[in-house]
Amino acid sequence: MSGQNPRPELRPPSLRGWVWWLPLVAVVVDVLAEVIVGGREPVSFMLIAVPPLAAATRGPRGTAMSAVVCLGLQMWMAARRPGHFDEQHHVAMYIATALIGVASVALARQRERARQHLIRANSVAEAMQRTLLRPVPRRLGPVRAAGFYEAGEGGTLVGGDLYDVCETPFGVRAIIGDVRGKGLDAVQTVAAVLGSFRVSAHEWQSLSSLAERLELSIARNSPAGDDGDPELFVTALVLEFPPDGGEVRIVDRGHPTPLVVGPHGARRLVTAPGLPLGLGRLAPDGVDTTVHALLPSEVLVLHTDGVSEARDADGVFYPVQERLGERFSGERFIRPETVVSFVRTDAERWDAQPDNDDRAVLALSLEATASPRQDTGDTGAVVRKSPYRQ
Repeated sequence: MSGQNPRPELRPPSLRGWVWWLPLVAVVVDVLAEVIVGGREPVSFMLIAVPPLAAATRGPRGTAMSAVVCLGLQMWMAARRPGHFDEQHHVAMYIATALIGVASVALARQRERARQHLIRANSVAEAMQRTLLRPVPRRLGPVRAAGFYEAGEGGTLVGGDLYDVCETPFGVRAIIGDVRGKGLDAVQTVAAVLGSFRVSAHEWQSLSSLAERLELSIARNSPAGDDGDPELFVTALVLEFPPDGGEVRIVDRGHPTPLVVGPHGARRLVTAPGLPLGLGRLAPDGVDTTVHALLPSEVLVLHTDGVSEARDADGVFYPVQERLGERFSGERFIRPETVVSFVRTDAERWDAQPDNDDRAVLALSLEATASPRQDTGDTGAVVRKSPYRQ
């Protein structure tokens, strides 16, 4: 899937930063100073700082070796000055270097353990992300798809945005959503919604009934009680591409409306917005389903508010519709992967605070073999024919 965060990797030795070279530089400078002053000044005292510097970038063995080398250089430099080798100040320096070396080796060992723990934690987080946000298949039935996700909190792989696409007996179905809040509660809610969608999408013919099942999943599986968020909800779009029609059906649960990108620019689709998932009990009449024709030359773009609410240095929101229209207007063949790549790069350049919120984008298009239908219906739902606003 395009957009999955890459697995953390260690830098190869050829690309190590300047900090890694500090111990060697300190030793070289000290030796050169000793040669220049000709043993007249005790410059070997500066070598005491080398083992701690080594501990910051090297493992226990490398740190221990640096301490031994520094201790040997101190003795060599002291021996060049008659009567100084066993002088009490130099003996104290040897002891201090040895003790600092032992402490530095312990620090290096602890740093190495913390590093290994971080690598394992990142691996677990990556596995969790791939379990929750599975790679988007390039093609499902008549639908081509692409997507990306980035967690807003620096250093994390999983956040509060969600999406998925699957092929069912009722056609290709998709969901994109945004959980209110962040942290573990948001991740748990993401898991509950996606788990329910992956099962219920294959069982419920009505798209509105599918949305109600997701509502029930939040009520049953989201954090509750004193530690839970009493105002937890999920904005979401639930979509369906029938297997024999060039159209898309949409249930809107308070999420940013979809965009259609085509040769004539970009436009927003009109939906029948309802309350977010988790607040559906406040609207017992349910939510309508809207139907829109979708041409093979068009790409349906779904995004979370982390994209549309990205701000530049002047506080201006990222104009998703305008930027997509400028980029793809006049193009006859638009690929979902190209759209996703553009939004990801362009939004990152626009945003003055890139780690402010989660971002998710899903782009879907129909194959040329899928022809628009003139009549359709969604069981238990009100259907509107292809309205949109510019």
